[in-house]
Amino acid sequence: MSKAAFIRARVEPQLKVNAEHILSELGITPTQAITMLYSRIVREYEWPLELKIPNAKTARAIREARKGKGVTICKNVDDLFKKLKK
Repeated sequence: MSKAAFIRARVEPQLKVNAEHILSELGITPTQAITMLYSRIVREYEWPLELKIPNAKTARAIREARKGKGVTICKNVDDLFKKLKK
């Protein structure tokens, strides 16, 4: 589906800067954040979201996983259990 609708909102400049800095740390663009918010509102029919910046240990694990370090790829559930038993 084409993204052709626009949303305009006025916010305090420092609020925008602060929020975009945190979104950047989360790896999310402002457009993605708004899309996530709207999608969740529609799906849950309520006000949603709790996003947090991961602690140092979790952030390191995420970075390593994105690089493929320590990641095990399985063909299916049976393959997963075989690899877990090893």
